[in-house]
Amino acid sequence: MGIKKVFNKLMRKGFQLVTGSPLAQESVRNADSQKAIANGIDAKEIMLARQTAAEGCVLLKNHGHALPLLKEEEVAVFGRCQRDYFYVGYGSGGDVNPPYLVSLMNGLDQCGASYDKKLAEIYRTFCEDPKYAADPGWWGHWPMSHPEMPVTKEMVEEAAAPGKKALVVIGRAAGEDRENTLTQGSYYLTDEEMRLLDQVTSVFASVIVVLNIGNIMDMSWTAKYGDKISSILIAWQGGMESGNALCDVLYGAVNPCGRLSDTIAKTYEDYNTAENFGGKEFNDYKEGIFVGYRYFASEAKNKVLYPFGFGLSYTSFRKEVLAFEAPEGSSIDKDAKIAVRVKMTNTGEHPGKDVILLWCRQAEGRLEKAAYILAGFSKTGTLQPGESEEIILETSAGYISSYDEEKSAFLLESGDYAFFINDDGIEETKVGSWCVAEEKIVEQCERAMTKEVDLKQRILDRMPQESTDPLIQGLSDQELEALTRGHGMMNSVLGAKGNAGVFGGILESLREKGVRPITCADGPAGIRLSTDCALLPCGTAQACSFNAQLVEDLYAQVGNELEKNGVDVLLGPGMNIHRNPLCGRNFEYFSEDPLLSGKMGAAVVRGVQQSGRAACPKHFACNNQETHRNINDARVSERALREIYLRNFEICVREAAPKVIMTSYNKINGVWSHYNYDLVTTILRGQWGFDGVVITDWWMKRSKSPEFPQLEDNAYRVRAQVDVLMPGAITHVERNYVSDGSLLKTLGQKDGIKKAELFRTAENVLRLLKRLP
Repeated sequence: MGIKKVFNKLMRKGFQLVTGSPLAQESVRNADSQKAIANGIDAKEIMLARQTAAEGCVLLKNHGHALPLLKEEEVAVFGRCQRDYFYVGYGSGGDVNPPYLVSLMNGLDQCGASYDKKLAEIYRTFCEDPKYAADPGWWGHWPMSHPEMPVTKEMVEEAAAPGKKALVVIGRAAGEDRENTLTQGSYYLTDEEMRLLDQVTSVFASVIVVLNIGNIMDMSWTAKYGDKISSILIAWQGGMESGNALCDVLYGAVNPCGRLSDTIAKTYEDYNTAENFGGKEFNDYKEGIFVGYRYFASEAKNKVLYPFGFGLSYTSFRKEVLAFEAPEGSSIDKDAKIAVRVKMTNTGEHPGKDVILLWCRQAEGRLEKAAYILAGFSKTGTLQPGESEEIILETSAGYISSYDEEKSAFLLESGDYAFFINDDGIEETKVGSWCVAEEKIVEQCERAMTKEVDLKQRILDRMPQESTDPLIQGLSDQELEALTRGHGMMNSVLGAKGNAGVFGGILESLREKGVRPITCADGPAGIRLSTDCALLPCGTAQACSFNAQLVEDLYAQVGNELEKNGVDVLLGPGMNIHRNPLCGRNFEYFSEDPLLSGKMGAAVVRGVQQSGRAACPKHFACNNQETHRNINDARVSERALREIYLRNFEICVREAAPKVIMTSYNKINGVWSHYNYDLVTTILRGQWGFDGVVITDWWMKRSKSPEFPQLEDNAYRVRAQVDVLMPGAITHVERNYVSDGSLLKTLGQKDGIKKAELFRTAENVLRLLKRLP
């Protein structure tokens, strides 16, 4: 059945056409931009969002140089996601009200590219028909994909012509409060999608597959088609500028320069976390430090389809090592620098950027280590053919050290530390070697978050002194209690409409004393309010750009947008490790690697806080699955915590000084994060020097302190120095705040909550207020 016949058949089934030229009419990009700018979204933010989405695209295959396309060559576009595009994942991290959305078809129109209009009209009509319209879903039950429109061989044949290329768009969603699943339409392709690929590859000599996804999905199907699929491009979820950014890459305005921030294994079962993910009560992190490429490079190289750091370009580059510098002598601490100077030259025919990854093979010793770890990365500017640029890659002794649980310290074992550069972690160009003559502790820590610690005595020994601040001393118990919680509900009347919650000056008496309300808004893919705000590329796309400066520049504009909308705190970046590809919120996070995650998180924080506003990295820590996230226990070794799941937060805190941090819902080794003294006070504040405000994720689980049984709920939380319960009520059932009395009922009793602890929380909150505009 040909295109015309299929079109007529669809019309007989009740499809309705829009009069005029709908595809042209939808391309109101300029008008939408003007509307966005009028609503306070800066033109620079729009440009940077588009550039970030484009630089995050990862080209996995380009057989026969099928890409870039020429605008004058007509392409046939298959797949309903050409129109029903997934711009970001679902949930608090992506539920932004954008002023406009640019689909692939909008983008094609905007860039003036030629495409098969008859085929596009059939897809438009199908997608707009109520019987087949995309289901938006509801909280925790959003679609993972949209049912594909059936096509026939005759239809595909009519769309084909000698030399004509086909684009096949496949889309996947991800979302909060649920995981992706090992089912068709989620992790796996559906039968209809496979039939679509079968039919298109049987007719078209050149087929380009675009993956509009937020999480890694199964890619084993690529083996079936071989070079029948010429190109594979992961476009991720690029926010409101998705279609424009994608077309920039497809047509060569932007040379693909993204690299994978995760390993793509041949099958799901090849991930070593597969057997210990999704548990209701707990997950044993049996893999230890061997997460992602650390595992595959060390134990399962043959199970990798596309390695971490992989990505192709339309051009080629030559890397020339100019210098290698490492510390000399025995005076080595965590900040001791190792630097490599590399000359990058574009040896191809197209302008482009390249990513350079610095890897370290640590010295062998008594501590088990991965085959190599990422030690640093950088990205060139746009280099014209024949043009060169010198890049300096830096790392530190701290980044390449290992955590010794027996010594409670990060250390360098004696031996050679080899450094090399390549795109995909395969040793190609050795740049230097650093010999550490004898074992060296680079940072002494404290034993924490294990049963071996006498936590009660640690807490008693470190009780705070009472504040001497006259303002704090003059606060009533009711006012002190109010400073430890939010206003009570989301969309507080004290903040911008659509806010996530408000804390600080939530009582009139506090406001009379000069303590104003502090307004929070969900992020990180933009600002979640009732008004229009820019919708940004998802976290994975940002990380795949490997361009920390670009991400920082983008979020500097978000900081300005926060200011214009009267918001103080952006609840982002999302920083949890991609431990398993099924985690529903991976789209919101950056990578399987802690260094890349930490550096990108720091870029977001620095950008937002240029405006004086606050960024709030989340979810501290080990929020690596959404299933039963409020009760699940992450059972993880101290070493894996220090080297993987806390290391990214540590980098962000030390390098960007966020003003606020949010704890996670889950337990870590039996203790909920929002009650975890060692996590928040011993490590975050004591070791890393964080002096900002720590807030809970929204609502919390009730519990009693094992160390101080008379303390429960809010008193237990405040003793841990988790300052503020958000949004204020303990559970989401309560619409208005009603005190449960748990904070103050033991005030003045032996081992009960102390006035000095309430003063400490007040000091943290009031210090934040002084740091905000």
